[in-house]
Amino acid sequence: MIAYKVAIITGASRGVGAGLAAAYRRRGWAVTASARTIRPSGDKDLLIVPGDVTEPAGAARVVDAALDRFGRIDTLVNNASVVISRPLTDYTAADFATVMGVSITGFFWLTQRAIAEMAVRYGGHVVTVSATVAPAAASGTPSVLAALASGGVTAATRSLAVEYAARGIRVNAISAGLIQAPIAPADGFSGPGDWLPPLGRAGQISDIVDGVLFLESAPYITGEILHIDGGQSAEDER
Repeated sequence: MIAYKVAIITGASRGVGAGLAAAYRRRGWAVTASARTIRPSGDKDLLIVPGDVTEPAGAARVVDAALDRFGRIDTLVNNASVVISRPLTDYTAADFATVMGVSITGFFWLTQRAIAEMAVRYGGHVVTVSATVAPAAASGTPSVLAALASGGVTAATRSLAVEYAARGIRVNAISAGLIQAPIAPADGFSGPGDWLPPLGRAGQISDIVDGVLFLESAPYITGEILHIDGGQSAEDER
């Protein structure tokens, strides 16, 4: 049994997930990093588990691998997600299955398995990274599937925070706005200002990482949906 803490991070092959894995390692945590395709690591305290978490067996494999290697789970970061933007009438059954599979089904099976482990041992923390799309729609960016996923995660976060507070388990979420990721061109967010948030720029991966670490270090916060969106949600609610 190891003495330090252990995090599971999904969607960890690149972008926010890779940034989170590196940040937790810098803090001295052991990390189990998962994605459908992810490169091996030579770091003995960074366990790589490729796989599909949209099936119960895949989610169990990730959690069991963390327990087998490290003996405990302190935090689960549900970061895996996918966004497909089309008008409602253009979505296909495959689109629906893809978005719901990653953003809702994967969230459900992983969170269920991780919380079951946390509840019988020592408490823990679940953080889910979602998107700022549920409160208000943008006519130029159809996003009903993203809204369904985001709204579901928001409701589940608050429900689980209340359900498991007595077990010492905190459950929070990040509601992320426009984030500049490596897959976008460096000048990909330099267009007209009317589609940028009030701060006038896209967020960075480090903004989401800092938000997750803030929630990690705030033991009296649970059931929180932390908006990291440059003021987008405040503008939507005016």
